[in-house]
Amino acid sequence: MSLINNIFNIKTEQNFNDLAIEVFKFQYENNTTYQQFCKLLNIIPKQVTQIDQIPFLPIAFFKSHSIKTGDFKEEAIFLSSGTTGQNQSKHFVKDLSVYKKSYTKAFEQFYGNVEDYCVLALLPSYLEREGSSLIYMMDDFIKKSNHPKSGFFLKNEAFLIENLQFLTKNSQKTILFGVSFALLELAEKYKIDLSNVVIMETGGMKGRREELTRDELHSIYKKSFNVGSIHSEYGMTELLSQAYSKGEGIFETPAWMKIIIRDVNDPFNILKHSKTGGINVIDLANIHSCSFIATQDLGKQNAKGQFEVLGRFDNSDIRGCNLLIS
Repeated sequence: MSLINNIFNIKTEQNFNDLAIEVFKFQYENNTTYQQFCKLLNIIPKQVTQIDQIPFLPIAFFKSHSIKTGDFKEEAIFLSSGTTGQNQSKHFVKDLSVYKKSYTKAFEQFYGNVEDYCVLALLPSYLEREGSSLIYMMDDFIKKSNHPKSGFFLKNEAFLIENLQFLTKNSQKTILFGVSFALLELAEKYKIDLSNVVIMETGGMKGRREELTRDELHSIYKKSFNVGSIHSEYGMTELLSQAYSKGEGIFETPAWMKIIIRDVNDPFNILKHSKTGGINVIDLANIHSCSFIATQDLGKQNAKGQFEVLGRFDNSDIRGCNLLIS
């Protein structure tokens, strides 16, 4: 428990680095799959003293293996969306309170107390399946907001617009979480002044519509909703933390999460700022699964540690997280 408490009380870069090394050694000792992966790479834990020496587990392992640190009966299993014929990623969650603490503290860091908001969710593709970590988070946010108009909107766009108009008229702080294609459909049907509403795109066209660049898509949203910027959330089934963008697709992470960009041709070569490569994620909230994940996303990072998502590796699976090509 003390390790978990330390994860959510990181104050400095050195705190993060020291804790990441501690988590690496803990997971090496207690996660059979991760240990086998490290051994194949001839990684000797006592020689790992810097985070750039830590090996990152390919995200595909969440489809083929049970990624567990320790032997436990999970409280929940989060499943990736997938498509027909695909294997789904499975994230075995030992303790849901760790996930709750992670997404609550991250939201508070970037947006303040969720109780101050009316929380609206336009997430049809997620609501129509089971095991979504995003739906779990949104359901909790809706309940915590304690606003009578907070809720999910599946097939009642007109009612959603009616609520948005009411909330705007009454100057209620409001945040609308929406999957990309559903926001696009809304933008094409309605022109409404949502200049005081936070529009939070949660990603993924998922083959529903003709592919649009992020800039093209956000331009449509901005024009129809009269907003200056589109916010975005970067998260996935295999992570218990999220990064947020307040505009222009520039993401920031909470203190216990870090992005590292790897060379696409040499995964052990870490790239300098402004270079495009594969996105590696350190998510220390993944204490009971694996905190060091090599995703199939392409991105680049600036000197401040902020990052952009630029697309996917060729032939990688389409996924429901924030993967718009820019």
